[in-house]
Amino acid sequence: MQKFYILLTSIAILVSVLTTSCDRYKRPSAKSALDPHLQGSINLRNNLPFDSVLVVDFFQSYPGLKKYEENVTSIYRKQKFNHIWFDNKGVVEFGNSLYSKSKNLEPEGISSIFPYQDKINSVFEYELENKLTKTETELMLTSLFLYYTDKVYNGLDEKTTSAMGWLLPRKQLSYNNLLDSVFINSDTANQSEKVLFGQYFKLRTVLQQYREIEKTGLWKPIDLDPKVKVYKRGDTARAIRQIRERLFLTGDIKKNDCSNRFDTELVAAIKNYQRRNGKNPTSSITPKLINELNVPIGELIKQIMVNMERCRWISPEIVDAKEMIFVNIPSYKLNFYRDGQNELESPVVVGKTMTKTVIFGGKMSYIVFSPYWNLPQNIINQEVKPGMTKDTNYLVSHNMEWNNGQVRQKPGKKNSLGLAKFMFPNSNEIYLHDSPSKGLFDRESRAFSHGCVRVGRARDLAISILKDDPDWTPKKIDSAMHSGKESICLLKNKIPVYIGYFTAWVNEKGEIEFYDDIYEKDKNLANLMIANQ
Repeated sequence: MQKFYILLTSIAILVSVLTTSCDRYKRPSAKSALDPHLQGSINLRNNLPFDSVLVVDFFQSYPGLKKYEENVTSIYRKQKFNHIWFDNKGVVEFGNSLYSKSKNLEPEGISSIFPYQDKINSVFEYELENKLTKTETELMLTSLFLYYTDKVYNGLDEKTTSAMGWLLPRKQLSYNNLLDSVFINSDTANQSEKVLFGQYFKLRTVLQQYREIEKTGLWKPIDLDPKVKVYKRGDTARAIRQIRERLFLTGDIKKNDCSNRFDTELVAAIKNYQRRNGKNPTSSITPKLINELNVPIGELIKQIMVNMERCRWISPEIVDAKEMIFVNIPSYKLNFYRDGQNELESPVVVGKTMTKTVIFGGKMSYIVFSPYWNLPQNIINQEVKPGMTKDTNYLVSHNMEWNNGQVRQKPGKKNSLGLAKFMFPNSNEIYLHDSPSKGLFDRESRAFSHGCVRVGRARDLAISILKDDPDWTPKKIDSAMHSGKESICLLKNKIPVYIGYFTAWVNEKGEIEFYDDIYEKDKNLANLMIANQ
């Protein structure tokens, strides 16, 4: 009998040891990829559920992850508190991929470290001791997934971006759905393409290129001789050789022969540089051009990162629309897309600093030809009334009239809205319209309006929008625009209109375009990004 009790005691001790050791998570083996037959819903994971109380305990132990508690709880409630990061070999394939991606976010334009990186390292690095239990490892990985999703896919929260004046509709992500999808297909690159705006990847590629250039140390200041006001073709100078070297780095000139002579090849390179950066092309080198070229590469890298952040806020699905109009305020350009192709590009005039064009979106539903201009009350108070005080014929000379206590300008060539306006009703009272002041569209800087967007190619835009409508031929459009009588064309299909703000953009040729930060938004956003990291 005594031997029997000794045997029972030994078994109890052995079970206790095994239970304790099994509760510690074993590191994933090098071959921890999922069996292809197991790919599918998270619910196929073959694990026993854990107590929901452990979720509460976990976030009390790791307060730096507290912001994720609600979403983590929601995920496990849906999964009936089953482990989702383990199969019979250890951590599933996506866990390894997630760890690798999250460990270095620099390629994504983010300088951030997971709050408990040492704990995550101990799970995957063999030389480190892992003291996390299996359930702690499970919850740590889910928190890491939410951290990565927030940083790379979401960016700053909607409340913050709205306060900054970004009123375009934000992309909406479901953590549950996204987690389901990555377990079905653990390719993170594939997932990124589904949740990130296409421009993001183009900027990311250029970010890597500019960082490589920065490492070479070749981006050096170009000498600016205070005695020289301009260099012309045929001139020779050290600064000319430096400019050639700079434009070789940026890809505007294909080979660098180190010549200090201002030749035809360099003229073409300068014009390309100016054109892609929204400047009026010239055939000379001025101090203004040299100052633009002397922007430190570190500043340009920061500018790329800031605009990658803006891309995180946009749904990639916007490009799926059959038709779409996109206005980029800093580039002073409008693009009309049909079936994903750029059908029309037009210069635009945007709001002045004091009357900024709002960053938002809407649905264009109709076009008004030969429009009246119903003046906003602030313009009546600030411009019309003072004008009437000085000149009793002010209204007549400006082709204006009183209309039910308001002032409106009659249709015609001198109408401030031009010959057409494109309406997407919104609370900001902003729309696209033609303009009689055609000369403004040739200027380099075009922030002159009261907030609405003036379109340089308004007629062409109307023709493009209505080209599939047999009732509105180009001839009829021209007639309506010059009739002197207001008429309305209701669109058969509403067209999404997005007014955005990007100071760095990769064009269809793969060239990076840098624009002036006309509303001075980049610095504030960069500071918020740093604070968020």
